[in-house]
Amino acid sequence: MDTTAPAANPAVERSAIRKVSIRLVPFVALMFFINYLDRTAIGFAAPNGMNEDLALSAAQFGFASGVFFIGYILLEVPSNLALNKFGARRWLARIMVTWGIVAVLFTWVANFEQLAILRFVLGVAEAGFFPGAILFLSLWVPAKHRSKILALFYLAQPLTTVIGAPLAGWLIGQHGVFFGLEGWRFMFLGVGAPAIIIGVIAWFYLKDRPSEAKWLTPEEQTWLTAALAHEKATTEQKQGHVSIKHAFKSGRVWMLAFIYFGFIYGLYALGFFLPTIIAGFQESFGVEFDVMQKGLITAIPYVPAAIALYFWSRDATRRGLKTWHIVIPAIVGAVSIPLALFANSPALTIAIIAVTAMAIFAALPNFWTLPTQFLTGAAAAAGIALINTVGNLAGFSAPYITGAVADLTKVGDTPQYVVPMFIVGGFMMISATLMVILSKQRSSRELRVTHDDLTGKTR
Repeated sequence: MDTTAPAANPAVERSAIRKVSIRLVPFVALMFFINYLDRTAIGFAAPNGMNEDLALSAAQFGFASGVFFIGYILLEVPSNLALNKFGARRWLARIMVTWGIVAVLFTWVANFEQLAILRFVLGVAEAGFFPGAILFLSLWVPAKHRSKILALFYLAQPLTTVIGAPLAGWLIGQHGVFFGLEGWRFMFLGVGAPAIIIGVIAWFYLKDRPSEAKWLTPEEQTWLTAALAHEKATTEQKQGHVSIKHAFKSGRVWMLAFIYFGFIYGLYALGFFLPTIIAGFQESFGVEFDVMQKGLITAIPYVPAAIALYFWSRDATRRGLKTWHIVIPAIVGAVSIPLALFANSPALTIAIIAVTAMAIFAALPNFWTLPTQFLTGAAAAAGIALINTVGNLAGFSAPYITGAVADLTKVGDTPQYVVPMFIVGGFMMISATLMVILSKQRSSRELRVTHDDLTGKTR
C-alpha cells in the first residue's frame, strides 16, 4: 500500500482547510444546533407550563427526558454503518427530516405516556446524526487540523443554549398567539420545523468527499484527497486492518466510551435541569424572573463555555493534543458542579455553573479527535458510533437518576439537587482517571511498536 505523503504546499493546504472551515463546518454546525435544541427543548418546556399541564413529577420528567436515548442507542451503530455505506449527504439529510417531523408532533402531546413515546421515537429518528457528523468532518480534514475543525463544529452546542434559550423563552412567551397554543407547545413547533427545512437543503448542499466539491480548486482537491489517503494508509499500516468486529472488541474503544459517558452525564444533567434550578431561585433567594429573563440567565454559562472551547482546542491544535487537554477540564467539572448548589446568591450559582460548562465543552472536541487516530473506514464508523452509544447511556441515566434522587431527597414538596450533583461530579472524576490510564497504556504501546520497528520484529 502506498503511504507516500503528499507533496508539501503550505498555500494550498491553508486554502483548502480555510474553505472547508467556511463552506462545510458552519452548515454542519447549524444542523447540530437544531439537533441539540430539539433534543433539549423539553428542558425549557418543563418549568414553563409543560410539567404542570401534563402533571409530571420530577422522576417522570427525568424519565421522559432520558428515554430519548434508549431509542437513540438502539439504532446508533446501524445508522452510522448505513451512513458509511450510503454516504453522509443522503443519510444526514434523511435523519434530519425524520426527526423534524417527530419534533413537530410534540406540539400536541397530551399526557406523560404520549410524551415518553414521542421522546423514544425522537431518539430513533435522530440515531446516528452526531457520530455521523463527526465521521463526516473527519473524512474531510487530516488529523492535524481535526481539533480546529471539530472545535468550530462543537461551538454549535454551547451556542444552542446562548441563542436557543432566549429563543425558546421568546417562543414560550407567545402564549395563545398561534391558534391558541400554550407557549410551551408553540416552542416545540418553532424549534421542530427548521429541522425539516435544513434537512431538505442538506441533500443538495453537502458533498461526500473533496473530489466532488466544486468550490475547491483542482490543486486543493488533489492535496486533500492525497493527504487523507496517506493518513488512512499510514494508520492501517501502523495498526493493521481493524474490522468492525475488532473495533467492538478494542479495549481503547471501550475505554474512550466510558470516558465519554462521564462527560455526557455532566452535560445532560446540566442541560435538562439548569432551567429548573434557575426557576427555583424564586424560592431559594426570594427573586423572580419572567420567562424571557429565565432564558437569558440559562444562556449565561454557555457564553464563556463557547470561548473556552475555542481557545482550549486552539491550544491543542498548536501544541498537539495532550492528555491534560482532556484531564484538566474533567477534574474542574467534577469539582465545580456540586459546589454550585452551595452558592449563596443567584449570581454565584451561575458563575460556578459557567465554570462547569467551560470544563465540559473544552474537553469534548479534543476528545473526538482520538478515535480516528487508530480507526479508519467502517471500523471508524462503528467505533465512533459505539463510543457515542455508551456515552448516550448517560443521556438516559443522568436526567432519570437526577430526577429520581432529587425526589427521594426532597424537603417537603421541593426536590433537592445536592446529592444528584455530587453523583455528576463523581462520574466526571472517573472520566479524568480513565483518561490518565488510557494515556499510559497508549504510551507503553507506542514504545513497544518503536522497539519492534528498530529490532525488525513483526506484530
